[in-house]
Amino acid sequence: MAQQAPAGSDFYPPAPKSVEETGLGMGFLTDLAIKIMYFEGNITGAQIAEEMKLPYAGVVDQLLEFLKREKLCEVKGTGGFAEASYQYAIAERGRAIAREALERSQYAGPAPVTLEDYTLSIHRQTVGNIVVHQRTMRQALSHMVIDEKTFSQLGPAVNSGRSLFLFGHPGNGKTAIAESIGKMILGDPMYIPYAIEIGSQVIRLFDNVNHVPAEGPVPARQIDPRWIRVQRPVIITGGELTLETLDLVYDPNNKYYEAPFQVKANGGMLLIDDFGRQQVRPRDLLNRWIVPLEKRVDFLTLHTGRKIEVPFDVLIVFSTNLAPRDLVDEAFLRRIRHKIEITDPSWEEYREIFRRVCEAKGVPYDEKALAYLIQEHYLKHNRERRSCHPRDLVDQLIDTARYLNVTPALSKELVDRACDAYFVEI
Repeated sequence: MAQQAPAGSDFYPPAPKSVEETGLGMGFLTDLAIKIMYFEGNITGAQIAEEMKLPYAGVVDQLLEFLKREKLCEVKGTGGFAEASYQYAIAERGRAIAREALERSQYAGPAPVTLEDYTLSIHRQTVGNIVVHQRTMRQALSHMVIDEKTFSQLGPAVNSGRSLFLFGHPGNGKTAIAESIGKMILGDPMYIPYAIEIGSQVIRLFDNVNHVPAEGPVPARQIDPRWIRVQRPVIITGGELTLETLDLVYDPNNKYYEAPFQVKANGGMLLIDDFGRQQVRPRDLLNRWIVPLEKRVDFLTLHTGRKIEVPFDVLIVFSTNLAPRDLVDEAFLRRIRHKIEITDPSWEEYREIFRRVCEAKGVPYDEKALAYLIQEHYLKHNRERRSCHPRDLVDQLIDTARYLNVTPALSKELVDRACDAYFVEI
C-alpha cells in the first residue's frame, strides 16, 4: 500500500513484501504472470519480476510456487545458483488457463496499483503544494517580454494549482506563457503508477509521450517498482480534443483501457490550446469540466457502465484567441479561478522583443530601421502589433537575404520585402 505520509512531505510508495501488500488478488496476479510466460516462452523468475514490476522475494516467488503447485508451469533449467535465475516454461494446462485469461484481457505488462492507492498518491503529491515566488517567475519568463500587470497576475494563478483562462489576440504569447509555466513546475518530480486496477479491469496510465522519467538522486528506500518517478506532466492538446477523449478509452481488441488526458495530467498541467477550435462545441466541452473544476474529482465510465471516481488535481489552462463572451457563460467563468488577458505589446515592449530577436538571429539591430518599419508598415496601415511579429519578420527577412545572396540586415529593401510577404490584409 502507498505510504500515508503527512500532507506536504515526500510521498514514496514502499515495495510490497507479500502478495497481500500489493492490494491485488492472487488470481489477478497469477493470470498476469501466466500471460507473460505465454508470450515470452522460457523466462527466468527475475525476468518475470522485471516484467511485472514486482519484487521477486515475497511476491513473484510466491506466484511461481502457486503456478508450479497447480502444474501450470515447470522449471526448465537454471542460469545460476539463485532461485530467481531458474528458467520457467508454461505447461500445457497453463496454456489453456493463459488463453482464458487473454480472452478477458490482453494486458501483460507492469502490475497495476489499486485505485485507492493511486488516489492517495495524487492527494499527497498535489500540484497545489507547489509554491512559486516572484523570483522564480521572473527566471521562468525571462526569455519573454511581459508587462508587469500580466506578470503579477500569473504568479497567483500558478500557486492556485486550479484553473487559468488565457485570452487575447493571436500571436501574443499565450501558448508560450503556458509552456513556460509548465517547465517551471517540472522541477518537482512525482511518482505515478504504470497502470491502475479497478475490479480486475486495467487502466494504463504511464506513456512515453506524456510522461518523462525524472533524473537525479532517488530516495534511499525500497520503492515499489510498479511506480515510476517522473517530471510533473505538462500535456498540451488542441483541435484533436473531443468529449470521447476525456473519458476512458477502451481497446476492444486488447480489452484494457487508456487513461484520458486529464488523468495523465494529474499532479501537473493540462493546456487546452486554441480553445474554441475543437471539433466539439465549446459549451459542451465546458459543461464537461464544470464538476471537476468545482469538486476536484472526475467521474469516468467503464465499458460495463460502471462509474468510477478519480482525482482531478490539474492546473488546467484554457488558451483562446476568441472573445470569452463567445465561448463561456457566467456560470463557467465563476469556476475558473484566474482570468488573464494577454494584450498586444506596447511600442516599447515591441522594440525590446525586436532587439532580442535580432540578437538571437545574428541580425544587426538598428533603431532607425525599426522606426522605418513602424512608420511605413504599422502606422500608415493602422496595423495592430503582435508579439510574434518581430520573430516572424526577421525570419522572413533572413529567407529573402539568402535568396538574394546578401548579408541579412535591417535595410529598407529587405524590411519592405519581408513585410510585403508577411502581412496580409484580412
